[in-house]
Amino acid sequence: MLEPATSTKKRPEFRNINAFTDLPAYRLPLAGIVSILHRISGAIMFLLLPFTLWMFDTSLSSDISFAKFKGAFNVGMLGLPGVLWKLAALALIWAYLHHSIAGLRHLWSDTHHSAVTKEFGKTSALVTMVLSVGLTVVLGAKLFGLY
Repeated sequence: MLEPATSTKKRPEFRNINAFTDLPAYRLPLAGIVSILHRISGAIMFLLLPFTLWMFDTSLSSDISFAKFKGAFNVGMLGLPGVLWKLAALALIWAYLHHSIAGLRHLWSDTHHSAVTKEFGKTSALVTMVLSVGLTVVLGAKLFGLY
């Protein structure tokens, strides 16, 4: 016998996510933030690859080119002050450190399937953030001449 249509369970309703109303209220776990930052750091390294190659070439070519390299960070170059060049280098430092540490985290979780738990995800994400930000602060202090 057929049941009446009024007693059927209502199926869940899936709708599109509105970026302005839904996303600000959504709380992404730390592991998700680290994963997104891993992708962003890879994109930063890719986009700053010409800058990296310029730094490598200019710093190693000759004594004159090395002086030009130092001048770009101290005085500036191409109409941009030296602080902006240092900030670009600092972004590259953070991207390299974060991408490397998060990559090691991903490799560990890929090779040790039985050791991966929700607690490990939280702990390893926290370690990744602390190490990448901490090392960036230390190397940034050196870059800006604080020691």
